[in-house]
Amino acid sequence: MADKPENSNGSEQPENDGSGIEATPVGNSDSGADHESTADDELIEGELTGLQHALGDAESELEKHREAMLRMQAEMENLRKRLIKDLERSRLRALESFMNDLLPVRDSLERGLETDDDTTTVESMKEGKALIIKMLTKVMENHGLKVIDPAGEPFNPELHQAVSMLESADHEPNTILEVLQKGFQLHDRLVRPAMVVVAK
Repeated sequence: MADKPENSNGSEQPENDGSGIEATPVGNSDSGADHESTADDELIEGELTGLQHALGDAESELEKHREAMLRMQAEMENLRKRLIKDLERSRLRALESFMNDLLPVRDSLERGLETDDDTTTVESMKEGKALIIKMLTKVMENHGLKVIDPAGEPFNPELHQAVSMLESADHEPNTILEVLQKGFQLHDRLVRPAMVVVAK
């Protein structure tokens, strides 16, 4: 077996297979793999850092919205309490105004009781009662209370309550012949329907 040629430093020279091309030893490929692995690690590290920053921004934004929501809830609760207080004050003011208007009516009733029975006539008592009713009606009207007295008008089931029906040749059917009890309407709200007799 022939010895392999050696180069000047004593190492073996690559064999020549006769084609004129010398076989060159392949270098170590581990350095390329290490380089790719390092690049991937850096990419992952960069993405992780970006995600951490995004998460921090999202948490900060969430905290801002949470604080804003808590402030809004507190403001709504304070507003609700103020509205309740304002409503109660308005109700008391309206009631106070109504009571102040009723006081003269009460005073008139007291003066009527203080009259001398020997000098009081039936006619003067009727006049006194009529005056008090007029005063009371005025107070009620000033506060939006309207009297429903529908004698001779067509029957309206939204405002009237028929107690009975009578035949009448002088009136159209469903005409109110008699008002047994007057009704009352506060603004647009029915307080009490009028009790009526209706023609059939």
